[in-house]
Parts: sequence; structure tokens; C-alpha cells
Amino acid sequence: MTVFAVFAAVVFGTVAKDTNKDRFLYGLKVFAEFMIIGLALGWILYFLPF
Repeated sequence: MTVFAVFAAVVFGTVAKDTNKDRFLYGLKVFAEFMIIGLALGWILYFLPF
């Protein structure tokens, strides 16, 4: 999950914004969102009986 989040953040960061600072900050934001949502979904699915 972490490797995917890093690669997605790098790709989205490079194609989304204009300046290097904006690209870096957007990449960090995308990385954090992937990690937080992934961990939250993992905890939610852990408690569901299958």
C-alpha cells in the first residue's frame, strides 16, 4: 500500500501543478490521503465478518 501511495503521489504531483513547490505539496497531500484512507478502510473491513 505504501509503495502504491508513493508512486501515485509522484505521478499525480508531477502532472497536476505548475510550480515545483505546488507539485511537492500536492504529492505529499495525495500520499497522506492514500495512506489515511487505506488504513481507515483496513480497520473498517477488519471488523466485518466474512
